[in-house]
Amino acid sequence: MQRWRREEGGARGEGGRHQYEEGGARENTVQGEVFGARRNGAGEKGKRTQESRQMEKMILNIARRSRLLIGALSEVFWLDLRLGVMAERLRDLSQPIDVPLLDATVAAFYGTGSKEEEVVAPLRWVIPEICKSLFLIVVLTQRSAADQILRELQNNPDTWLQVVHILQNSQNLNTKFFALQVLENVIKYRWNALPAEQRDGIKNYISDVIVQLSSNETSFRKERLYVNKLNVILVQVLKHEWPARWQSFIPDLVSAAKSSETICENCMAILKLLSEEVFDFSRGEMTQQKIKELKQSLNSEFQLIHELCLYVLSASQRTELIRATLATLHAFLSWIPLGYIFESPLLEILLKFFPMGSYRNLTLQCLTEVAALQFGDFYDAQYVKMYTIFMAQLQTIIPHGTNFAEAYTNGSSEEQCHIRVLESAPANRGGLLMGLEYLIGISYVDDTEVFKVCLDYWNLLVLELFEAHHNLENPTLSASLMGLQTTLMPEMVDGLGSPLLQRRQLYSVPLSKLRTLMICRMAKPEEVLIVEDENGNIVRETMKDIDVLVQYKVLSSLYQNAMIMRETLIYLSHLDHEDTEQQMLKKLNKQLSGEEWSWNNLNTLCWAIGSISGSMMEEQVFLFSMYQYSLDTSLVRHALAEGLLDIGKDNKAVIASNIMYVVGQYPRFLRAHWKFLKTVVNKLFEFMHETHPGVQDMACDTFLKIVQKCKRKFVTTQALRDLVSVVRDIVMRSWAMHDLSTRWADELVEFLLAAELEDLVMGVGVLRDDDASCGPLAPSAIAAPVHEGEIGRLLPLRGFLGGVGENEPFVSELLSSLSITVADLQPHQVHSFYESVGHMIQAEPLPAKRDEYLRRLMDLPNQKWAEIIGQASRSVDVLKDQDVIRTVLNILQTNTSAASSLGTYFFPQISLVFLDMLTVYRMYSELISNSIAEGGPFASKTSFVKLLRSVKRETLKLIETFIDKAEDQSHIGKQFVPPMMDPVLGDYARNLPDARESEVLSLFATIINKYKIVMMEYVPRIFEAVFQCTLEMITKNFEDYPEHRLKFFSLLRAIGTHCFQALIQLSSQQLKLVMDSIIWAFRHTERNIAETGLNLLLELLKNFQVSEFCNQFYRTYFLTIEQEIFAVLTDTFHKPGFKLHVLVLQHLFCLVDSGALTEPLWDTSTVPYPYSNNTMFVRDYTIKLLGSSFPNMSVAEITHFVTGLFESKNDPPNFKNHIRDFLVQSKEFSAQDNKDLYAEEAAAQREQERQRMLSIPGLIAPNELQDEMLDS
Repeated sequence: MQRWRREEGGARGEGGRHQYEEGGARENTVQGEVFGARRNGAGEKGKRTQESRQMEKMILNIARRSRLLIGALSEVFWLDLRLGVMAERLRDLSQPIDVPLLDATVAAFYGTGSKEEEVVAPLRWVIPEICKSLFLIVVLTQRSAADQILRELQNNPDTWLQVVHILQNSQNLNTKFFALQVLENVIKYRWNALPAEQRDGIKNYISDVIVQLSSNETSFRKERLYVNKLNVILVQVLKHEWPARWQSFIPDLVSAAKSSETICENCMAILKLLSEEVFDFSRGEMTQQKIKELKQSLNSEFQLIHELCLYVLSASQRTELIRATLATLHAFLSWIPLGYIFESPLLEILLKFFPMGSYRNLTLQCLTEVAALQFGDFYDAQYVKMYTIFMAQLQTIIPHGTNFAEAYTNGSSEEQCHIRVLESAPANRGGLLMGLEYLIGISYVDDTEVFKVCLDYWNLLVLELFEAHHNLENPTLSASLMGLQTTLMPEMVDGLGSPLLQRRQLYSVPLSKLRTLMICRMAKPEEVLIVEDENGNIVRETMKDIDVLVQYKVLSSLYQNAMIMRETLIYLSHLDHEDTEQQMLKKLNKQLSGEEWSWNNLNTLCWAIGSISGSMMEEQVFLFSMYQYSLDTSLVRHALAEGLLDIGKDNKAVIASNIMYVVGQYPRFLRAHWKFLKTVVNKLFEFMHETHPGVQDMACDTFLKIVQKCKRKFVTTQALRDLVSVVRDIVMRSWAMHDLSTRWADELVEFLLAAELEDLVMGVGVLRDDDASCGPLAPSAIAAPVHEGEIGRLLPLRGFLGGVGENEPFVSELLSSLSITVADLQPHQVHSFYESVGHMIQAEPLPAKRDEYLRRLMDLPNQKWAEIIGQASRSVDVLKDQDVIRTVLNILQTNTSAASSLGTYFFPQISLVFLDMLTVYRMYSELISNSIAEGGPFASKTSFVKLLRSVKRETLKLIETFIDKAEDQSHIGKQFVPPMMDPVLGDYARNLPDARESEVLSLFATIINKYKIVMMEYVPRIFEAVFQCTLEMITKNFEDYPEHRLKFFSLLRAIGTHCFQALIQLSSQQLKLVMDSIIWAFRHTERNIAETGLNLLLELLKNFQVSEFCNQFYRTYFLTIEQEIFAVLTDTFHKPGFKLHVLVLQHLFCLVDSGALTEPLWDTSTVPYPYSNNTMFVRDYTIKLLGSSFPNMSVAEITHFVTGLFESKNDPPNFKNHIRDFLVQSKEFSAQDNKDLYAEEAAAQREQERQRMLSIPGLIAPNELQDEMLDS
């Protein structure tokens, strides 16, 4: 009643407002007339009257708005009370649940109610901002309360008893879904604990509702979503009941399907769900025994399903039923016995449906599944027949010669859904080649998903052809593939080779076209930093600020496509090196002639050339590298001459990126041709002065990549050979030159000779602004190409080249001009450059020369360092200047970069700056502590303190890098560790938590890992300085100080692994602290921390097992460790640690059953029952532990699991599978992504794939190989 009155009052207020406004309007009109008549007589009086009335009007409006606002706020208050009453009524499950009230709650949760509209509607004309805020408050209040109510109902173990009542009385689909979700959880997790009559009741009710709704066409279409959910529930029941307790399910289902076409359509959906649950989604959802049982049952009863499918496809005219049957068949075809496919009319029926648009895509899916089956040659005749008919039908649908890219663009969404063509046997050559032609055409469609499908097929086809070709060259492999036990004789291999060569010949034409396709569509390698943006501008590649997960998925997909394309092109290159070279040279010619000129075509061509570097033979490498290097400059020269191109900085950057990428992919060629290597490096130095975004970064990256593979060349004084004849003979003799016109062949020779004679390449000026005055881009250089006669004029200089060498190694020449080379580089690029030069110096075998090179390399930073230290000795305040701090930081970073490549040979340099560096470290540490003490925690966030901490961190990083990269020489550790004890360790202990650097922990972890037992005497001091204070920082929660966490446990692992005796000497309280910290580590949800803790635990367990304190340690910690490991093992947040959890448990059970423990693990004073041995005790303890943790499992199930642990403890694979089955039975891991439980197998597959790639030249790029490519 009160609410109605408030609403009525609101309405009256609304009406009053309109009346007032009308009256005000009339009044203003009258006043205007009066004031117009009496303007001269009563102006002041009329003005005061008008102001009074305006004031009165404003006061009335404020009062009215206040009443409405108070009324709306009252509604929010009453809404809270009503939601509380609703919750209490719904929680009372002692009587049938109030279904309308549940409907309202569900509607509130999904935001489908209109109550919030009623509350705020009168306010919309008042204050829009307040109206929006109130609306949001009402909606959030309702949704939050409804969510809480529904969660409580879902977690209530008795709610499922109300499911039938809800389904029968609710008209809200969302409410029905909520009820079915509750029922599904009961079926998944508590089914076997329910009485038999309740299980039968659920099973019968679900079946009856499904039949009832699917018997009628109208209800079936109207309630389709509801029926689909009921089907899911039924399949969940089947996973428990069938076949043991519901043997008649398949016959019953087939019988019901024949009674009605709508029932039959739904039966197909149920069968499809069942097949997917058993064969696609069963891993981690069911025990392996249950999966095996269901698969056997489906196979044994498939005869009935097969007959039903054939009957429907032959007799029905109903589109929906036929589509459902085809979809179900598609789910079956990957696992059913082959006789049901090839020894029945199934294939003929499928091909009958292919021309029909409504069934084409589903039919194509089925045929694709058949094509993917492995069945040897037993059904070849049927397969060839299927393919022949399919190709004939395909040509009527898509005539030969169709432009697939255009047809796809103009096609419907249904036609664009699946475009797949199948491979056939060689017996049907015409159809096979026609099919490949279709697929090549489809591959040009500008759609990522379509191209990816085609690319997957091409990769599989080419890989199969390559492996056959590769195995032909390896008789042992050929024999093993044939199942023979002996190696084939040469004449036997020749016999095998004939059909293999014939097969390669059959595929030669389509594979040649495929090479062209791969070149045209080659993806950008990650090394290339220069890209074209959406506006056509040439820019440095940047990462857009978008959602991280979406970004990761997009980049992963692009990277995967690029890898597959590169791999496919490498296989194609191995199958026919000559054709690969021909296709690329044709593309080069078309670029030079302008026939296919575009920056995109130039880029993809260069990327393709670089991608096959490891698969090319030496002569081809020479031609490609030299030709590609000349391509860009020659291309630019002729484009300028013909007016085709305006060379700007953007285009120069593209040329630079292509040059750098290609030459970086051919280190083998660079090592074999010093003059060209030197030319390339000097060109990179030129690019380092170019300020276009990305060019300098790419130049530094390429320089580092080249130096890592060719470093010895730079420290050797090179003698030139008679290179004129070498260049001319190799280039002109190459058969590939036949594809070039005389003009371009002579042009290439001219360029190569010029490069060898006078380093004219250095004058190209590709990225210079002054290219009008020098190099081949100068106007004088744009002239007719040099011909054979002109080349002859250069030949007398052959003796000059043969007799003159270089006076000093290249590294010496480089160091002389170091300051000029790095003048235009940014600090991070200078650091990369120093790392590169460090690799060169590291290759110098003579210690005296090496030290001299190092001195010259570090001369610039050392001069600045000495200047700063000298000033600081006179006035310490110099070190407080922020510019000086930045300079110090840059000097340290430069040293770190050099140390990372020089390793042990960096010793003279670090010895020079070490003590001064520690002095600066100590001073900056005191400044940081004073700043934080004076300014509080906020001071640590200031730019000054951050800069100081950066210097401290870089100091620690420099020392760690040197020690990590240096050889294992104990004198280095003894020389550097003692001076660091107080400045570094003492500072860490004394500092406030916010001022402690995590790098201290990683530094000493590196020291202990490097020098192992030599560091034993320092472990107590390390332990004392960092252990207690770090634990206090990281054990308050799982979030603070994330870097300290991982590095702390890494330090603990280093001590436990290499200085175990130091742990034994700890007191019992200290050891308990260590064990508690390890448990804290593997409880952590951050994967790296948890894995570090588990690895440390496993190593400690093994070390204590062979120590004299074995009994004492395990008596104290065995049961705690077992309990904690089972806790994280059954916690879904710790699934990535599954492998290590299993290893720890296996160690514990093996230990206790081996008799190594000679004292009881239990406390004899508190355990009344006497156990005969530790095995019996641990068995009983584990059963009780798991029984209390998993009340949903019976004692028999848990006892069976524990018995299995002891029986399989010496068989790691079975032990692991036994635990996986337990996790499924415990229901802790059901309906989850369980791939982490199989991470070990996945890692083994990845390693096997890597070994396969290593065996094929080119699949792993030269710069990705772990072993060093030695240069002679």
